[in-house]
Amino acid sequence: MTQFTTDILNVEPTRILLVEDDPNDVELVQLALSNVNFVNQIDVVTDGEQALQYLLGAEGMPLRALPQLVLLDLKLPKISGIRVLQTLRNHPRTQRLVVVVMTSSQEDSDLNTCYDLGVNSYIVKPLNFQQFLEVSRSVGLYWMLLNKPPLFPS
Repeated sequence: MTQFTTDILNVEPTRILLVEDDPNDVELVQLALSNVNFVNQIDVVTDGEQALQYLLGAEGMPLRALPQLVLLDLKLPKISGIRVLQTLRNHPRTQRLVVVVMTSSQEDSDLNTCYDLGVNSYIVKPLNFQQFLEVSRSVGLYWMLLNKPPLFPS
């Protein structure tokens, strides 16, 4: 067996973690991905602290399998999305996890900081309902089906 594997205990290949505090955006992403057969489950957390507990574990709780994709908003309660990304990239368990920022921020500093921290993609959420659905569906399609994800430590 090789040093790295996509063992089912480490990565759940049909699961997405959506880190988003706006219930309308949560509903739109869920709607966009509800009729596709490449996503079995979308887990939702609404702040940065919950995201880190979900991905890195909470004290006294067993680790869960990682999702194949994390959709991360930047403007989150408790811990910002940038801080979440920084923590994930500095942790051996999640340093290779596919993280796509979906945010309303068009700030150059946010964009550059996210790429400096190793985000896989940075997407500004469209304001138009239909465009938001299409972007969400396209992101899911690309990162869940077309992209070859990194291998994780076993």
